[in-house]
Amino acid sequence: MSYGIDHVQLAIPAGGEEAARPFYARILGLRELVKPPALAVRGGAWYRGPGDEGIELHLGVEADFVPARKAHPGLLWADLDGLAARLEAGGFEVTWDNESIPGRRRFHTFDPFGNRLEFLAPA
Repeated sequence: MSYGIDHVQLAIPAGGEEAARPFYARILGLRELVKPPALAVRGGAWYRGPGDEGIELHLGVEADFVPARKAHPGLLWADLDGLAARLEAGGFEVTWDNESIPGRRRFHTFDPFGNRLEFLAPA
């Protein structure tokens, strides 16, 4: 048996799917997946990439939405500098922290809903 994480789910407010697409699809370059019909009626969106076997993020609608300002996924990203440049060009703040974890390049940003995301260069 193998172990790993199949996906990470982040909460978004009701109706947030359209605001999510420019960030998750255009800036991050993730591909939106078709949700199973039984789950599609709940709203939200699923994304995968980069590539067919990359990370999978699920955005789930939460009625009393509050952004995750501290809790966050740590996502490995091959082109960390390119992603940081795209985020900044899109108006998203990038906060680098290459000192806290010796030998690791990483930064934090927030999605359009205020959810914290961490991106790290592969070790």
